[in-house]
Amino acid sequence: MKKLTVSAVLVLLAGAATLQAQKNKVSFGVRGGVNLANIIKTDNSNYATEIKPGFNAAAFVDIPVVHGLTFQPELQFSQKGYKNSGSYLGNNYSYTTTTNFVEVPLLAKFSPSPGFGIVVGPQFSFLTSTVYKFKDNNSAYQKVIDNKNNNLRNNIVGGVIGLEAGLDKLIFSARYSLDFQKNNGDGTSNTPKYRNQVVGLSVGVRL
Repeated sequence: MKKLTVSAVLVLLAGAATLQAQKNKVSFGVRGGVNLANIIKTDNSNYATEIKPGFNAAAFVDIPVVHGLTFQPELQFSQKGYKNSGSYLGNNYSYTTTTNFVEVPLLAKFSPSPGFGIVVGPQFSFLTSTVYKFKDNNSAYQKVIDNKNNNLRNNIVGGVIGLEAGLDKLIFSARYSLDFQKNNGDGTSNTPKYRNQVVGLSVGVRL
């Protein structure tokens, strides 16, 4: 009986989704903006970090499911990382880690009113490159890390929650994303074990 009830509910939802999809066309869009990235340290809480600006760019699809609910898969490029600065023997220094990801957010968007939406869902991130930069009063150093390095996790699962506001075809978005998995760092003072966290602000347009 329980299986029949579940099956009946699924059939009704599928029928409602089909009717809604017929009434509302699937829409496409692009967006871009700025990331305010930092990390959550998991092995050394005394390792001080600062926000590192980056950028994001994405293409997305809005697929109507039922009234007030759409499925929004995306393909996104996102810069993450962190900054660290201080002084040593009177010599000021700054250290920056930039991690570039191609990401696939699979989001549900709830729209309690026209032009406003709440997005939430999982995100799958694929590391494309890692760049370390070090500067002090006398020198500058940059190193690109091979992503085959066993010390780096190349595929990371995370989550996204955010808000969207629309004005005709224009869309404003604010999101918070968090990695559920650590970077697999070695836990040294130079490469702490951490999880990425990002506040992303972007402007988009429906095509």
